[in-house]
Amino acid sequence: MRIGVLGTGNMAHALATHWVRAGHHLTVGGRDIHKARHLASRLGGDTAAGSLRTAAEDGQDVVLAALPFGAGARVVRDLRTALHGKVLLDCSNPVGPGFRLLTDGGPSAAQQLASAAPGARVVKAFNLCHEDVWRMRPPVFDGRPLAVPLCGDDAAALAHVRDLIRDVGCAPVPGGGLERAGLLEATAALFIALWVGEGADAQAIAPPLAYATGPAGPPGAESGTRVPLR
Repeated sequence: MRIGVLGTGNMAHALATHWVRAGHHLTVGGRDIHKARHLASRLGGDTAAGSLRTAAEDGQDVVLAALPFGAGARVVRDLRTALHGKVLLDCSNPVGPGFRLLTDGGPSAAQQLASAAPGARVVKAFNLCHEDVWRMRPPVFDGRPLAVPLCGDDAAALAHVRDLIRDVGCAPVPGGGLERAGLLEATAALFIALWVGEGADAQAIAPPLAYATGPAGPPGAESGTRVPLR
């Protein structure tokens, strides 16, 4: 694929490293061309550097918006013509002080990008983990690849992002349409609050899939009621 990367920070570096290794062509774009060139040099492979607009134009298959929540919609609005028809991948987390969700009940960060560039095909993914998790080669825990939920409305766009998730060594999980991206962002806020604020294991809050609707057993056992003996 030809992938444009908007941003030169930690998430851009972590994800792009896997995609370069998978053989994709990347163009890193930043407001500071020197930072873009530095990141492109670190990534190596088939990687170029340029402005944000250059990255948006060169990302013929996917454009990663690795941008802070406060800047994302503004940058994307400026690039909306270059992003028309493109897959725009949003990995941002609108989480502020006190682990507060900054969207405050309004449109999700991903939906705000979709509004800023109406012609883009926005997909939400890669927002539930710290960038150092994405640097792992691959992110596998207890022998199981990390599952990555993704949300979007365009089938072809989702297919591209599923491929990029697999390139990171993870397992894509359908999360529904873009209207559900806010749930992913709220989940990130909750998980960060548990991990960082409470030092709690967020994985422990959910039972294994086999127990998602209650323990298996005789009728009535799952509700705690006694099954009469005959």
